[in-house]
Amino acid sequence: MNNLQTWYIVKRPGGNCEIIPSDQVSNDNLEIIEQWGPFSSQEEAIARRVGLIRAGKCQPV
Repeated sequence: MNNLQTWYIVKRPGGNCEIIPSDQVSNDNLEIIEQWGPFSSQEEAIARRVGLIRAGKCQPV
């Protein structure tokens, strides 16, 4: 795993939030409604997504 990789949480049109690596963010711009990040690890992004789901900003997958 590349330690320089950063992660983003992106909200899709259906309301679900996905965690994607930074190199995929620009490729999917049309399908991203909101985004949060960058996060230094996938684990941190997962923890933040749980918080966004609890806050009602994202639907559980």
